[in-house]
Order: sequence, then structure tokens, then C-alpha cells
Amino acid sequence: MQQRYVGNSGLRVSSLSLGTMSWAGETDEQDAAALLHTFVDGGGTLIDTAASYAGGRAEAMLGSMLNDVVARSEVVISTKAGLTTSGARHSVDTSRNALLSSLDASLARLGTDYVDLWFAQAWDPNVPLDETLAALEYAVRSGRVRYAGVSNYSGWQTAKAAAVAGFPLVASQAEYSLLQRKAEGELIPAVEDAGLGLMAWAPLGRGVLTGKYRGHIPADSRAAQSKLAAYVEPYLEGSASSVVEAVAMAAKGLGRSILDVSLSWLLSQHGVATAVVGARTPVQLKEILDAPLAPLPPEIAVALEDVSSPA
Repeated sequence: MQQRYVGNSGLRVSSLSLGTMSWAGETDEQDAAALLHTFVDGGGTLIDTAASYAGGRAEAMLGSMLNDVVARSEVVISTKAGLTTSGARHSVDTSRNALLSSLDASLARLGTDYVDLWFAQAWDPNVPLDETLAALEYAVRSGRVRYAGVSNYSGWQTAKAAAVAGFPLVASQAEYSLLQRKAEGELIPAVEDAGLGLMAWAPLGRGVLTGKYRGHIPADSRAAQSKLAAYVEPYLEGSASSVVEAVAMAAKGLGRSILDVSLSWLLSQHGVATAVVGARTPVQLKEILDAPLAPLPPEIAVALEDVSSPA
């Protein structure tokens, strides 16, 4: 698997990252261990998690596998703090106390004395930005964090954070795919200008860009589950269907899979350091790792950009 530098930093990560949002929920321990082993065996290095995933249980599950399923030295661990979830409700707190307390808890769950990449997971309008950035800087200077970044910030928020931080931020996390190109408007120009690398989450349009929802909703999919359907539904109707069909047509003509074409397009975009794939099962991950992920012919890329262009 290709290794890339994150922005202008010296941090190198795999072009695909393994997301753990489903761990300790949809993905049980046995499947999670298989995912981790398969990913690292396939050349992957970056594992992305968060204190908010399953109330910390995703971090704990990953921690239980370090130095057992894979060696700690073989992986780059990314985690996030500042956001808590309860059902469909989200609570943001990126104060110094909340962030550093969350970091201590994350390190304990992961069973490691440092994380490679740590993010403030959301913009907090109630906490001064300087306070949030000071907490990130302190974590880096204390050695508990190697690099820091921001997640789910808008373009202007990212630019401001990078400009006023007293240390180099290296990465930004945001949703980005052929079905969600909002990042191109302001975020990616801000990321590139500041020398950050973009970690694109939901690069397969929350699963829709695998083509599995064409014509029906699989019984074992997120869209078929009442608690998770709302996560997928925005990309199942209207213009999204036209985009998926265009990708399917391109894939057929190239003799490649729909997910391969979707990820190949994304990984060729400016500013993208890595795509965070949220495979829930070893079968899904194997399909992703088996994809060539070769650059698309320019005329195909332009055609896909035309059909998926935001209004």
C-alpha cells in the first residue's frame, strides 16, 4: 500500500486508514481482530479511532489487540477528543480540562503511553480557540501526542486554527467523497494553504459508493437498521443515485469495481493524505484492499466530477 506524508509534516501514513467507528457495536472483537490483522498484513499503518466511539469501547478493543494481534510499533494510532455522543445527541467540549482528561482516558484504554495523531474532534463555539489549541500543544510537548490536528472544522475554522496555533497542526479530518464534495469549496484550499493533510472520512459515501444499495437495501446493511438508517439515507435518493450510476458505468467500462473507482478518484484529489475506510467485516475490507486504486483516465475523472458537482 502506498505511504504518504501528512501535509508538510514528517508523519507518514498509509493511503488507506482503518476506521473503528463500528467497533464494539456493529463489529465484534473477533471481526475487529481479523480486520486489524488483515489491514496491517496488507500494508496499512494508520488506525483511526476516537474517545466517542462506543463510549470509549472501540479504543479499549483496539488497545486489547496491541502487541497481541499487531505490535504497537507497526501501527500509527489516531484518536480524537472533545465530542461525546448519546444516541443521536452530540455534546462538544474542547476545554483544556475536557481534552486532557479525555487524552489520559484514551491512553489508558489503548494501553500505550502515546498516540501518533490526536484531534480536537469538533469546533466548540463556547470555548476560546486559544484554549483548545493550547491543550493540543501541551499534549504534544508532554510527549503523549506526536502530532495534532482538527476534525470536522470548516474552512475558515481550519485556517484560523492553523494561523494562531503556537505549534504546527498537521492534519484535518472531514467527510469527502464523490457524494459529498463540500470540502472542495473552502476546506481543501485552507488545508493546502496551511500545509495540513486531509484525512477523508466516509470516502465511500457511507457505503453507498460500493454499489451495494443499487436497486435494494441489503438486510445486513446500516440502511436496514433503524438506529443507523439515518446515517445512510441522505445518499440513497435524488442526485446521489445518478452519481452512483455514473460511477458504476465508469467501473464497467474500465473493468474495475465501483468502490475501486470511487476511492481512486478520491486519492487523486489535492490535499488528501489518506482515506479512512470503515469496513465493518473482514470481507468488506478484503474487497477494498484487493482494489488496484490506480489513477483514473483523465476523461473519466472529469466526467465523474461533472456529474457529482455540488449545486
